[in-house]
Amino acid sequence: MIWTVIQTSWRRLRNNRAELILTFIVPMVFFSIFALIFGSRDSSSTTPKIKVAISNEWPSELSDRAILLLQEQKSLRFTDRASQSSPNPSGAKSVTRASAEDLVRRGMISAAIVFTKPNSAKPSLIMPMDGAAEVEILTDSFDQVASQVLTAVVQKAVMTANAEMTKAKAKASHSVPATVVGDNGVSPASYSTIVSQTVTMPQPPTIATVDIIGGKKTNPVIAMYAAGIAVMFLLFSATTASGSLLEERENSTLDRLLCSRLTMDQLLLGKWAFLTIIGSLQMTLMFLWGAVVFGIDLQHHIEGFIALTLVTAGASSSFALMLAALCKSRMQLGWVSTIVILAMSALGGSMVPRYLMSESIQKVGLWTFNAWALDGYNKIFWRELPLQDVGLELAVLTASGFVFIVAARAFAIRWERS
Repeated sequence: MIWTVIQTSWRRLRNNRAELILTFIVPMVFFSIFALIFGSRDSSSTTPKIKVAISNEWPSELSDRAILLLQEQKSLRFTDRASQSSPNPSGAKSVTRASAEDLVRRGMISAAIVFTKPNSAKPSLIMPMDGAAEVEILTDSFDQVASQVLTAVVQKAVMTANAEMTKAKAKASHSVPATVVGDNGVSPASYSTIVSQTVTMPQPPTIATVDIIGGKKTNPVIAMYAAGIAVMFLLFSATTASGSLLEERENSTLDRLLCSRLTMDQLLLGKWAFLTIIGSLQMTLMFLWGAVVFGIDLQHHIEGFIALTLVTAGASSSFALMLAALCKSRMQLGWVSTIVILAMSALGGSMVPRYLMSESIQKVGLWTFNAWALDGYNKIFWRELPLQDVGLELAVLTASGFVFIVAARAFAIRWERS
C-alpha cells in the first residue's frame, strides 16, 4: 500500500504542471540568479569598478605620486563633475572637497579621496616629506564594500609612494664627496650605514574615513532596506488581489458583468484604482511602523514619499493586472507571479544590494521597476535629496505603469471575444 501511495503521488505531481515547475525548475532558476550575482565577483572582467573622485587640496610630491599610482588601479573608475565616467582613468580631474562631498551625497560616486592640509597639532605618519598632505576618504556607507576596499588601495598607494621617495632620498644621500670622507676619516661603507639609519622609513599612513551620509543617521540599516522589503511585498499583495479577475472569469461573473453597461476598460481601470489605493495604504502603514518603531525619518520626507509611493503602487497594480490577464487560472497566476516577482526582487535589489552585483547584472536589474523604485526611496530617505532629484525614477515608474495596463487590456481582449 505504501508503494501505491508513492505511485499515486507521483502521477499527481507529473500531471500538475505548476507543482512540477515549482519543484524542479524554480530552484534552478534562483540558483542561477544568485550564482550570477555572487559568482561574477570572482572574475576581474566583471567585477564592478569603484567610482571615485580625487580632491588634491594640498599638492605635494607625495600626494602627486600617490594619485598617479591610484590612477593605475584597474579597480577604480575616476569621475568628476564634468564627466560622470571618464573613459581614460588617467585623465580624471581633481575636484574641490565640496564638489567631492556633493558627488558622494548624490550617489554619483561611491567614495572620494581627499588630500588635505596636514594638521600640525598631531604628528603625521606620512613621512619623510615635510608638509605632506593627510588623506581622508569620504564614503557612503550605503555601499559598505567600496569604502573598505578603497581604504586598502589608498593605503597601499601612499605607502608605495612614500617608499619610492625614501629610496630616492637615500640614494641621493649615498653620493658622498671624497673630501668629506677624507676629512672625517670615515669609510664609504660606514658612511652609508650612518645615512641609512638617519633616513626615515615609510610607515602606515594616517587615513581618516568620513561617512558623509550614514554617520548622521541613528539607524542607517533600516533606512537602507525598508524600501526593498516594502516594494517586494507590494508586488505580492497586488498580484494576489488581481486574482479576483480570474475568479470572476471561472465562475462566469465576468460574462455577466460584460453583458451589462460595464466595459472591460472600466473594469480594469476600477480594479487598478482599487489596487493602487490598497498598495498606497500598505506602503504608508509599513513606513509609519518603521518610523514609530525603528526611527525612519518619515516626517521630513513626506512629499517625496507620497509622490513615489503613488507611482510605485500604480505601477505594481498595472503589473499585477497584466499577469492576471495573461494567465488562464488563479493557480497559474500563483506560480507565475511567484517566479517573476522573486526574480525581479533579486535582480532589482530587494533581496541583494545592487552594489554587490557586477555591472552587467546591475544593467539587467534596470529592466525591473523594483530597481527604479528602490533608487527613488534611497534618494529620498537615505540621501535626503529633494523631490526634483527623483524625477527620473518617477518618470520611469509612471511609464512602466502605463505600458503594463495597456498590455493587460490587450491580453483581456480574449475574454470579450469568448
